[in-house]
Amino acid sequence: MLDRLAASRHHPVLVVTRPDRPRGRGRRVSPPPVADTARALGIDLYQPESVNDDEARARIAATEPGVICVCAFGALIKEPLLSEYELLNVHPSLLPRWRGAAPIERAIMAGDAETGVSIMRLTAGLDSGPVCLQAAEPVGPHDTYGALSARLQRLGGELLVRALDERLEFVEQDEAGVTYAEKLGPDDRRLDPARPAAELERVVRALTPHVGAYVELDDGERLGVREAALVHDGPSAGTLSLDGSRPVLGCSVGALELVVVQPAGRRAMPGEDYLRGLR
Repeated sequence: MLDRLAASRHHPVLVVTRPDRPRGRGRRVSPPPVADTARALGIDLYQPESVNDDEARARIAATEPGVICVCAFGALIKEPLLSEYELLNVHPSLLPRWRGAAPIERAIMAGDAETGVSIMRLTAGLDSGPVCLQAAEPVGPHDTYGALSARLQRLGGELLVRALDERLEFVEQDEAGVTYAEKLGPDDRRLDPARPAAELERVVRALTPHVGAYVELDDGERLGVREAALVHDGPSAGTLSLDGSRPVLGCSVGALELVVVQPAGRRAMPGEDYLRGLR
């Protein structure tokens, strides 16, 4: 998004993002990716603890912004900032469907045939502001979060520049079509064999590569699942078969073949290699 804006005539004068935080397994303090991009582009960077405090508001006001563009900021923006400026938010769904924290993952999990990007005015409600521009993007049968989000990023960048160019009319959302993309929790990662295999296959794709789904083994250990495929024949529901060329999880309807797995503390590997290691 920032790259696309910087390449347009709407070159940002200030990037405001979250402070550096411990990240990854080593918990090494690292900047948000957008901070690295801002530095590479030579754009002034500001990383306040709260964008709503007086110091942050003064720093923003000093730039005399015509518009503030918001994308995946990750923190609540409150009054008076909401009323002081026009805030354009880039949301990766076709609002009012999938308001909330995890719209891309929830669209894949639900089996939606399409999703998209909406350019909306940020308001106090949860992704409830009026929309000025939308475009759809098909969700393919093999799309992972990584693949779909990359396309939505490109689409969002183009729509944001167009919204700034054309200054389109805003239209209120239809409340009758609202659905919520709840924040992902620990239970979303577990592949529950009491559910149909088709649902679990979508969960795997929705959580790859950034979060990761898993199955519970008999000893309580978690086996990460990075890629899975539907199969018609498999063991009874709740059974993880290790007798074939790949692990197969029996589900309430159908079965799930574990194509790429990741044992705890190890790298991802083909299911065949995992079984060879066990044997």
